[in-house]
Amino acid sequence: MAVGRAGFLLAVALPVVLWHRVVGRIAAGFRLDLDYLVTGWSPWVLMGLGLVCLAVAGVIDRRGRERRFHTAGSAAWVGWGVSLYLLGFGLATQVAQIADGFARG
Repeated sequence: MAVGRAGFLLAVALPVVLWHRVVGRIAAGFRLDLDYLVTGWSPWVLMGLGLVCLAVAGVIDRRGRERRFHTAGSAAWVGWGVSLYLLGFGLATQVAQIADGFARG
């Protein structure tokens, strides 16, 4: 249980530590435009959805097995959570590289 909580907290903190400047630059240029919203914010939305899926998996695993509406397992939630988080993480890396290139040039 403690390892899962520590891993979840690490997954929450890692994007903040790595990309707080990038998110600040993207947020500074906010505009209500579809291209801006998709290209600028999709990595963090994907990571957020992944964390939500992982939180749901944690709640499912935490519930008692003897409860009335117990489900069979949380493997699908974990799979979606990890997939969405890693997809967002890779995309955030690319967005950070692009934003860094714009800041230099």
